[in-house]
Amino acid sequence: MDDDRGFCIDIRGHKSKAKVNRGLQAHTCYSYQGEVAVDQGFDTSKLMENQFHLPAFNVCMEAASVTASASLQLTKCRDRQLQRFDWDKEGRIHLMDDENLCLTVAQRESRKGGGGSPVYLIRNLSMEICSDTLKPFQRWGMRAAD
Repeated sequence: MDDDRGFCIDIRGHKSKAKVNRGLQAHTCYSYQGEVAVDQGFDTSKLMENQFHLPAFNVCMEAASVTASASLQLTKCRDRQLQRFDWDKEGRIHLMDDENLCLTVAQRESRKGGGGSPVYLIRNLSMEICSDTLKPFQRWGMRAAD
């Protein structure tokens, strides 16, 4: 992809002012202030329970549906199937309800964000069929603050 800093799951908007009703995007990873930003910071204990919880906003990542091209939204955390994700041994995040659907960064060219040096980049996120062709856009990892 076009940013060596990598892409993180991010709430649309700026840090603590992010707009949970606008959903999720892939955004340049940043933690230059010594900690992971609140709009990219998931609760690691909840990740181990297959839930992507953003504690600063008290919301969870949820797939809009169990279909290819489904968008990702943020909703109140419940034990719902569309909020249950698993990480496989290849670093892919997939719906527990359908292991063939993986969290995927859009392949199109990134758009420029509103800050950073160099400027942060943004791409869309969706659930797509897991495939070797899309592997670079479907591989995820954990990170700590710089």
